[in-house]
Amino acid sequence: MTQDYRLHYAPDNASLVIRLALEELGQPYECVLVDRRAETQNSAGYRALNPNGLIPVLETPDGPVFETAAILLWLADRHGAMAPATDSPDRAAFLKWLFFASNTLHADLRMLFYPDKYIGDAKADQDQLQTVLRQRLHQHLANLDQAAAQRPGWLGAPQPSVLDCYLACQIRWMALYPAQADKSWFTLTRYPSLLRICAGLENRPAVAKAQEAEGLGATPFTSPAFANPPEGSAT
Repeated sequence: MTQDYRLHYAPDNASLVIRLALEELGQPYECVLVDRRAETQNSAGYRALNPNGLIPVLETPDGPVFETAAILLWLADRHGAMAPATDSPDRAAFLKWLFFASNTLHADLRMLFYPDKYIGDAKADQDQLQTVLRQRLHQHLANLDQAAAQRPGWLGAPQPSVLDCYLACQIRWMALYPAQADKSWFTLTRYPSLLRICAGLENRPAVAKAQEAEGLGATPFTSPAFANPPEGSAT
């Protein structure tokens, strides 16, 4: 079978979301490790694919695509699955939450994980920023949980959407990172509809493939452990 896709990935990075989508879509793909320990994401070759130096990049017949939500939406539309069609009345609601997950939730997570990139090295400033971000994340999750409780066809349905995959990975990262920080602020059971989505995904063959490929453990979303990948590093 022809492989139209090359996924530039690092274990347990945002590329995990794309891997899950490709597996759910049944699309063959090649993986290319981006070695974060060697800072391969800053190499000239990688920057030629993504000038921002961020992971992932998906090489496609239409050229390289970066930004997680853009890749997800491109894949869903190209293959006619995992998202409402462009003429569906559900499309607007799906899009607003997909871009919320990307532009707001994911952006806040990056600041939580890497506060020094935003406000410098002063620990007091970082602590204050992270406190505010955790409060924001609680509200984000509450809003998403309320949306999922309505059981729309594009969030928590029997057939996962690209948004399901994205949110489950973000929930995983909230429970794990920053690695040395106190994670007691986050409890998934506070958000029963999101917990339902995460538990359902853990029974999917696509997740089993990702677990093996990236060393994610038995319960990667509902009770995650740090990745133990066969190659590369998650940090």
